[in-house]
Amino acid sequence: MSKKFAFLFPGQGAQEPGMMKDICDAFPTARKILDKISEIAGINVPDLLWKSDAAFLSRSDNSQLAITAASVATMSVLEEKGIVPASAMGFSLGEFPALYAAGVLSFEDVIKVVCQRGKIMQSVCEEIAAENEGHAPGMSAILGLPPEKVIEIANGIDDVYAANLNSVKQTVISGTFDGLAAAEKAFTEAGARRCVRLAVAGPFHCPLMQKAADEFEKAIAGVQFNDPKIALFSNVTGEKAVSGAEIKKNAVLHLTNPVRWTDEEAVLGALMTSESSDEWQVLEVGPGRVLGGLWKQTEFGEKWNCSSINTVDTINGVN
Repeated sequence: MSKKFAFLFPGQGAQEPGMMKDICDAFPTARKILDKISEIAGINVPDLLWKSDAAFLSRSDNSQLAITAASVATMSVLEEKGIVPASAMGFSLGEFPALYAAGVLSFEDVIKVVCQRGKIMQSVCEEIAAENEGHAPGMSAILGLPPEKVIEIANGIDDVYAANLNSVKQTVISGTFDGLAAAEKAFTEAGARRCVRLAVAGPFHCPLMQKAADEFEKAIAGVQFNDPKIALFSNVTGEKAVSGAEIKKNAVLHLTNPVRWTDEEAVLGALMTSESSDEWQVLEVGPGRVLGGLWKQTEFGEKWNCSSINTVDTINGVN
């Protein structure tokens, strides 16, 4: 049987100081990719990855470039080994490395677009924080409640929104500082197992980011979005993305709409099931291992394991 690979790309929160150092030491291709990204971004990306502390990396203007660089560089090493994606999807920010993997955005454009996106989102987050007396907005993972219950409670609290539909056991909310505090209290009282604040810079994937969406739409107006060359799935619709025009429109909606990750997983799983003659392997390409954990909770996780590819050993373990 021929093997096919599904690439999953992580989003903000997956960043970690020192990420990619061992991979770049072992694989010159990865370091060359980081150097090319540095030229395009006008930033020393290796220094960003290896000399930044956690707080600096958590800023949207830093984390978005850092995670994209790590994901793209890791993908380049896999490609050098003959491991290329037959399908791709990315979680939140991870959708942009997925667009590159699918041929929707060129190498140069994906870096430029991500840099613009990160700067715009960071600026808007700082404005929201200033309007709330310095109390930064953000996101919180609600564990142990079904998504329907989380959505119901969030709908009753001002400036709080269900933002990431991660799994049947985990939903992430976005909101203002005061909104999140009130929401976490309400979710705890409703029986949530835990409420965990995330290491992100703002209230992503909700209407609080409308200004960022308006500015981002202008920033990408002249960017070419091609039709995908492989199966590609959308956070906004939870479905397969077909045209470059649709993907470009959704790249803007992405900032104010929830990430329908469970829907995407279901569509990917259905695709893999329908192509039973092929042996599929699911890879989480980039820092962290969150997406592998979410995939394990699906009905497809037992049949197709998701391997997190973020070290030399994990790269060498793919075959």
